[in-house]
Amino acid sequence: MTVQHETIPVPAQAAPDSGREPVPEQAVAGPSQRIRRRLERLIGIAATEGNAVVPLVNGDRIFGAMLESIRAARHTIDMMTFVYWKGEVARDFARALADRSRAGVRVRLLLDGFGSRLIEKDLLREMDQAGVTVAWFRRPLYLSPLKQNHRCHRKVLVVDEREAFTGGVGIAEEWCGDARDEHEWRDTHVKVSGPAVDGIAAAFAQNWAECHDELFDERDRFVEHQPQGDAVVQVVRGSASFGWQDMQTLLRVVLESAEQRVRMATAYFAPDDFFIDLICATAARGVEVEILLPGRFTDKRVCQLAGQRYYERLLACGVRIHQYQPTMMHAKIVTVDGVAALIGSTNLNRRSLDHDEEVMLAVLDAEFTQSLDRDYDEDVRRSTLMEEGRWKRRSVAQRAREIGVVPIRRFL
Repeated sequence: MTVQHETIPVPAQAAPDSGREPVPEQAVAGPSQRIRRRLERLIGIAATEGNAVVPLVNGDRIFGAMLESIRAARHTIDMMTFVYWKGEVARDFARALADRSRAGVRVRLLLDGFGSRLIEKDLLREMDQAGVTVAWFRRPLYLSPLKQNHRCHRKVLVVDEREAFTGGVGIAEEWCGDARDEHEWRDTHVKVSGPAVDGIAAAFAQNWAECHDELFDERDRFVEHQPQGDAVVQVVRGSASFGWQDMQTLLRVVLESAEQRVRMATAYFAPDDFFIDLICATAARGVEVEILLPGRFTDKRVCQLAGQRYYERLLACGVRIHQYQPTMMHAKIVTVDGVAALIGSTNLNRRSLDHDEEVMLAVLDAEFTQSLDRDYDEDVRRSTLMEEGRWKRRSVAQRAREIGVVPIRRFL
């Protein structure tokens, strides 16, 4: 008779105790991966890989790329903007959208009811007659005072479900040119291809659903995306509601994750005390913090005053503040440690963070981030550095103006 012997597993021998604590998993990961995982878990939106993200600086390049994409459309065009005003560029976009609609492309245009109220009526007629579906987001005439305060500030163009554009520009002559003088605003947009296009398209769909009964039709193909590049992108949508918002979490995570340098550029700087404390705490950790803001050519002096109230405190914390001199500085960009960047429609003010519909891309790609940093270096060369001692000696009238806007700062 054969006797079956039971095999008893022998536990693996433990490694000798080295006296050191185990290395945390996040300490092994690089800074880009750490930021990615923090954003994914704390915001709850997965980042996508395989994206191509191309920075477009100033109106000549931005509008040229957008119009080229529109004119090449074969299936669908979805576009939304806060500002659509007057001038030749407004006519160029209306003609391009109308032409593609007449060619059988499904064209949808979503305009903010307040920001685009100055659009020329003949452009609306031309697009309507060509078959473009134009919808308005929260026209003030029909809204309660509370709802009027919550605007759609997103700028999105999605073409054939494969290319998308977002960033800071509106459709108006102020953005034309190359920031050569005060009539040509400084701004940055991005062209995106790859899986992140879906997130940008969702930003359009979210607001379109509020304004129109038909969310999609037979011309929406719901394409599968193939890898187009190496950028990891998370698309974050900010929407007006009470309480803490995803856009605030986005900024908080990147500031608290920074180890070497944070560079911020914003058209409208009027955050609350919490974010001023957060910026100062970032600088106190030894992180180099820079903020690039409009100078004398700001288009919203009241908002600038609300931000200037904090300059003395920020300068005392070691934050470097630059005021852009040639023209209105309208870009919305944050770069972190040369590996991560935020870009989109969100400003560092209470209006963007609390009240408006916004969209922001968190891009984890060293090449893209370093490209934005090079543009930042050029902008700094054209800016004036605020000096702590000199700012402390500002006039009584200036201090009075800063205090005067305090009661309305949450709306700026």
